[in-house]
This record gives sequence, C-alpha cells and structure tokens, in this order.
Amino acid sequence: MRALTRCGMGMMLLFTATLAQAAPPAQTAAALLDHLQAGEATAAEAMFTPEMAKAVPAAQLQALWQSFGALQDRGAAQVTARGEVSVVTQRLRFAVGDIDTQVAVDAGGRVAGLNFKPATAQAPPAAPVPADASFQELPFDVVSDKGALPGTLALPKGKGPFRAVVLVHGSGPQDRDETIGPNRPFLDVARGLAAHGIAVLRYEKRTKARPQEFSGNDYTMDDETTNDAVAAVAGLAKATGIDAHHVYVMGHSQGGMLAPRIAQRSGKVAGLVLWSAPARSLLTVLPEQNRYLLGLDGSISADDQAILDKLDGQIAAARGTAPVAAKDLPLGVPASYWRAFENIDPVADAKASALPILLLQGGRDFQVVDTDWQLWHHGLARQRQASFKHYPAVNHLGVAGQGPGSLQEYNTPGNVLPQLVDDVAQWIEAQR
Repeated sequence: MRALTRCGMGMMLLFTATLAQAAPPAQTAAALLDHLQAGEATAAEAMFTPEMAKAVPAAQLQALWQSFGALQDRGAAQVTARGEVSVVTQRLRFAVGDIDTQVAVDAGGRVAGLNFKPATAQAPPAAPVPADASFQELPFDVVSDKGALPGTLALPKGKGPFRAVVLVHGSGPQDRDETIGPNRPFLDVARGLAAHGIAVLRYEKRTKARPQEFSGNDYTMDDETTNDAVAAVAGLAKATGIDAHHVYVMGHSQGGMLAPRIAQRSGKVAGLVLWSAPARSLLTVLPEQNRYLLGLDGSISADDQAILDKLDGQIAAARGTAPVAAKDLPLGVPASYWRAFENIDPVADAKASALPILLLQGGRDFQVVDTDWQLWHHGLARQRQASFKHYPAVNHLGVAGQGPGSLQEYNTPGNVLPQLVDDVAQWIEAQR
C-alpha cells in the first residue's frame, strides 16, 4: 500500500538521492535502514535531496525512528517493480510492534521514497467448506486474450441452473477474497450467497495476479477492472449449471462505481448490486479520505497539511492536460488512468441502464460517505427498478462496529453483516 491510497495512508517521506554507484535496490534500502538503526542521522540525511533534507531534517527522522523503540528483527526484503522505481518492502519488528517499511529506489540506485506504516494483521487461512454444506467451491479461471486470472466458483449443490453473481473488486491489487488485514469480505459474500442457492464467482484482480502488465505502462480502469469483469460474466454465463439469463454483477467500492459500465459492455448482465460505491470522482473522494484520517486525532498539524497540500498538487496535475510522470501523481498511477476515470459519471451510467439496481451503504463508512449515498438517492429517485439498503453500524468492508470508522478497524477480524448478504440474496431471487 502506498502512503496515500484510496483506502488510507501510511507515513510517507519522499526524497531522491544520487549514489556514487547504482546498487541493487535491496542493498540501497538496507544501507538506509542501517544508518537509522545505528543512530547515524547525518549519514541518513546525506542520502536525501536538498528538498527532502529541508522538509525532514535528520533529527526529525531519527526521532520518528526512535519512537518505534528498539529494533528486534528485520524480515526478508521483497523487491517489486512499480513503474520507474523498485519498491523494497520489509517488515521490521520493533518494541512497539511490527512496522512495514517500503523504500523506493529508482533505476540509478537513488532512494525515491520511504514509507513506514503499522503492519496489518494477516488473514488466517480460509476455513474449508464443510462436507455437509449446500454448496461446493471449484477452480474457475477468468479467460481473456490478456491471460487467464485464477478464480473460485462457489456452486450450490443440485441440478440447477442457478442464478449467479460476479464479484468485482475495489481499488488496489486485490485477491479473490478481497483480503484486507484479517478480513475477507468477498469470501463471506460468496459463501453466504451460495448457501442461499446462488452461484458466485470471485477471482484475482489483474493488478494482483499479473502486476508486470502495469509496470511502466499507460493503462486505464478498463485494463485494470472492466475488461476482466466482462470476461468473467461471459465465462460464467456459459458454465454448466448456471442460468445464463440471471448473471448479476456485484461491485464493491470502485467495482460498484464501474458496475454499470461493465453491464453496458457485457450485454449479458441481468442486474447490478452497487456496494459502497462512490458517486463522485475518485480524485474528489481521495483528499476527503485523507483529511478524515489525518484529523482523527482532533486536529490537522502543519505536517498533515503539507501532506494534503502535496496531494492537492498531484490531483491538479492529474486533472490537467500536460504530460506528467506517474510518480508525480496520486498513488503513483499514470495520468492515462486518472484522466479516463474523470470522464466516468457513475450516477449517469446507472440512470442510463435499464437494469434493476440494488444499492448498499454502511453508515460508518468513511471512504464512501453519506454525500455519495444522497447523490445516488437523488440521481436514481425516479428509477423504479432501483432499491436502497442502508446499514447504520456497518463500515466500508460490510462489517458492523461502533464509533468512528478508521483504518485500525480493518485490522480487527470480522465478517460481513449477514443481513447484508441475505438482502442481496432476496433481491436476486425476486428478479424476474
């Protein structure tokens, strides 16, 4: 996860430095961490650009490092190519707990970024489907001319044909269960609907399964999401035991935003479920999310405001027309992506669809908020086939809780509210 994300942020320090000779990315990252561990703040600062040294003096960086307590262990370093840089990810065990560290290194061996964030809890292995369950889980690849994506089909037992759902992920490189910390919302939904007699296909998102296709290339949300979802619908409609006239798309978050687009391009979708779907531009929602998270302690500090100001500058560049490198845009995503997404109006797309639509929203969702919910209500008020379900205690993942929503809550194990799953099942069963 990058420091500023569509789901939240870590603690980001951006800088560049020219090394005497390009070293392997993992070696460069290790050298920086060695300096910090040894208390060599000046040596660490020497790796900074003048801009970074001014923004984050050595003493400030060393104070941050020391706030973690004693370093007890370093995990294995993993190197991933992301556009123009290599990102070295490493889990560090401190006295205060585990910290995930990301050091971005460019092709010349220069450090291009440093990100510290609390390590997320890992999801436990998914429990196997009980032998006496009313459904089974089968391998099911989503096949396209861009390469197959591995998936899982939860298929009710019996003769069929069964009504079916394709689950479409939110933002980021998501797996088939949409795993976030210890939570697996897509697994909960798939098994819950399958227990109702509805088949469900979930699959690895392309940015998760084949990230090399996005390294250093221009791409759009269609390359990331839409095209694969259309292929998933087509493949599922042809599968044995599936009612081809009743294949539905259930999109979560960004996936819900794109669901009408997927249906329009597919021509084989019977209805749409939009779950916590933004009604506004992602570039409008993104700064709101970050301001909310930075202000959870009751105030916005000067450093917090600097983060927000930097993001505002990146958003302005994304909305412009001038060429700009991906590294200078939100999330390090290329301009082609943001500019294509800016042309999408999800409410207008839903209004233009003749399909039945079910909208789901949690009252404790800080990522897609009441403003979006009201825009959906207003935009679809005259759509007789639009239905709305609101769950006051539910967060963005569909998990019920108390108090203001936060990223920390995503590290607490939970399950999608059963009532939400039941409502989706009943809605699908009611369609004619």
